[in-house]
Amino acid sequence: MAQAETVTIAALGDSLTAGYGLAQADGFVPQLQSWLHEQGADVAVLNAGVSGDTTAGGLSRVAWTLTPDVDAMIISLGGNDYLRGLDPEVSRANLDRILAAGQETGVEMLLVGLSVGSNYGLDYKQEFEGMYAELAKKYDVPLYADFAAGLRAAAGMQEGMSEFLQGDGIHPNPEGVSVIVAAMGPAVLELIATVE
Repeated sequence: MAQAETVTIAALGDSLTAGYGLAQADGFVPQLQSWLHEQGADVAVLNAGVSGDTTAGGLSRVAWTLTPDVDAMIISLGGNDYLRGLDPEVSRANLDRILAAGQETGVEMLLVGLSVGSNYGLDYKQEFEGMYAELAKKYDVPLYADFAAGLRAAAGMQEGMSEFLQGDGIHPNPEGVSVIVAAMGPAVLELIATVE
């Protein structure tokens, strides 16, 4: 049965995962699934993204996201914690518990980090970005260090990012999502390979 071989990945995240401001087909999850299918992967990607969600929100949803048919989970949270200036220790504790839940359920995981600004100071930036690497090491899961890495590479400089963003200057437009997916895709293929 081909159906039994399909790898189901839950993408637990915030507006970046949910596809905020985009037509459904243009969002991160549908574009990621299309990209993975083009690479020959038999995969179903579930959109477990909620706009505005913090790591606390993700933690409150992780138990019902991890249904028995989920084989793997992409965890992409923290942007709203940063925008609100939450203590990185709080964010870290929430992500720690999300990873623990995934480990307990036995799903393969990919942790997606963020590169953030220094408007709360350099110490905050280092602590916030550093928590992803620390947790990936603690749980021995792969880390994709920066959700927007593909955008940064394509733009070549911070000023060039605007062509890939919606009018709010935060959320990617369809082309931006496509660039993000192409950059992150290989890491997701590796995640799928660990399931099979």
